[in-house]
Amino acid sequence: MGRPASKSDLLTAAAVNFEKLNQLISSLTETEQAAPFDFSNDEKKKERHWRRDKNLRDIYIHLYEWHQLLLRWTAANENGDPKPFIPRPYTWKTYGDMNTSFWKKHQDTPLEEARELFFKSHKEVLQLAESYSNEELFSKGVYKWAGTSTLGSYFVSTTSSHYDWAMKKLKAHRKNCKSLAAVSDN
Repeated sequence: MGRPASKSDLLTAAAVNFEKLNQLISSLTETEQAAPFDFSNDEKKKERHWRRDKNLRDIYIHLYEWHQLLLRWTAANENGDPKPFIPRPYTWKTYGDMNTSFWKKHQDTPLEEARELFFKSHKEVLQLAESYSNEELFSKGVYKWAGTSTLGSYFVSTTSSHYDWAMKKLKAHRKNCKSLAAVSDN
């Protein structure tokens, strides 16, 4: 499925990728779920997030915090309080620093709490998406505060696309765990 361009596609993609992500996490062994992430030996993984996230909790928290960005942004703008999607002092050029601040903020958050926060915020985001019409979500110019994008593109980015990102990272982690296990078996 390509990038969603309608309300029904958005809701379907978000639900399907949420389920795929949870199935992937459930398929990880307890050892894989508990093992710290280490992508330092992969020269292709240069982006900051490959070094930032150290475990499954960090993935849940990252997704949760991006849900919160969307929820706060829409609430503020719908209430006549114009706010950018990326809160000050951050910008789209410095959002990596914002992501690091989310990571730091949650280093004492237990895994199960992070999971619960993510599940709750996913539900809230889908309920919010449901409250908009297809036109409100996917017609440009409906909401001045969405800029040159559609409101729906923000929903896609914080749900199905972000869940794809998380699955890619978790699959790479599982591959690393299996490689380490194979080396230790020899």
